[in-house]
Amino acid sequence: MSSGGLELPPGDSSHEGGPADAPGGVPGGAPAGIAAGAVSLAGGPAEAGSAGGPGSAGAALDWSAEAWSEVRTRAQRAGRAYIWLNLIEQRLRSVVGAVLRPIYEPVHGGDDWVVAAAGPAGQEWVQRAVAVREVSRRKGYLLDSADDNVLSFLTLPQLRELMVQHWPCFEPYFDDRREIELALDELEVTRNVVSRNRALSRPVLEQAERASARLLEVLGGGAGSPSADRLPIDAVEDLVGDRYADVISVHPDRVRLQRQLPAEDLFGGARRLDAIGIGLNLLVQNFSGRRLVRLTEAGCRVRLLFLNPASSAVKRRERELGLRKGELSRSVEMNILHVRRVRAGLRDPSRFEIHVFDETPRFTAYLVEGNSSGIAVVQSYLRRARGMESPVLVLRGGGRGVPKDADHGLFTTYREEFESMWEDSRPVS
Repeated sequence: MSSGGLELPPGDSSHEGGPADAPGGVPGGAPAGIAAGAVSLAGGPAEAGSAGGPGSAGAALDWSAEAWSEVRTRAQRAGRAYIWLNLIEQRLRSVVGAVLRPIYEPVHGGDDWVVAAAGPAGQEWVQRAVAVREVSRRKGYLLDSADDNVLSFLTLPQLRELMVQHWPCFEPYFDDRREIELALDELEVTRNVVSRNRALSRPVLEQAERASARLLEVLGGGAGSPSADRLPIDAVEDLVGDRYADVISVHPDRVRLQRQLPAEDLFGGARRLDAIGIGLNLLVQNFSGRRLVRLTEAGCRVRLLFLNPASSAVKRRERELGLRKGELSRSVEMNILHVRRVRAGLRDPSRFEIHVFDETPRFTAYLVEGNSSGIAVVQSYLRRARGMESPVLVLRGGGRGVPKDADHGLFTTYREEFESMWEDSRPVS
């Protein structure tokens, strides 16, 4: 999980307003001359006057397609950053309240405990928060009674100041003050840009996401997942993931998948591993036999379903890919022999099952489940492309802490397909 636990696709081109490498420009469709990763201000004076000349009312309001692309990219980056900042602020507010309220409230009572905690050094900003709260009350801006307190009107820097001033109170709960302060420093640039609706570059957004993930883990708001859950749910996926069923990332080929999700991260902490495909190269060629033995001995149940190397389907696949006769079948046989040797070295071989099927292969899937949730890597077979070159879907499996209804996701679909194929397959002795 990237920097500490929470990770959803970190602001890549597929979640922004344009192609990642547009010719002559930068990500999101920004025109040439703009720094890489940045987005220029759309619709400047020269551009605005170009459509109908100076004095044309329509020209001053018009945006070109390029300008709309830039604005869309800016809005999407700012939206992702805002979600993280909102989550961090709520988490820090909760922590500050939980630690300082029992100390100051019994003496000062009500909301005055926040004023007392701020002390003389924070008198100016805490009084400003009190004034904003009163204005919000009069104008009806307080939509939730739970927000009718001074603490809810403190900003992220002010919450940080309370934490720093009273660090001896927080020290029993957190090991490293410096780590918290460094993460908050990294977020301050993003907070400043987003609050003023200025352009946010991709590197700054990615830095903010890493810092947020690290800070949430330190503050105890992370998933706390073991290594089996290498792609824990982040704030963005929690809010918008339902739009894409349980698909959490898409990659044009397996090479790019493995840059983000290496085989060790995918399989390393599994409690249940089911795989179906022609040769299962992602597992067999990228995860050592010794690691498979240790994984199984640690309690993981493994079921591997290969295409029968002697079937007519293998021959058809060889013709599709333009391979020499017998080339693919020998490769599958070698992979099966490898996992048989792994199984032979186990104290309990019944936990490691190997089957073959004779039907036309339609997809390859690795269904990996940990203690709390699961991840699936799925590829369809294309007529002229090997598995390494085929597009990849990464799916979120059901389990504790997963916000989506697993019954409506693709993970369940491929799980049912695997079970059906397994029932019709034959074991390898």
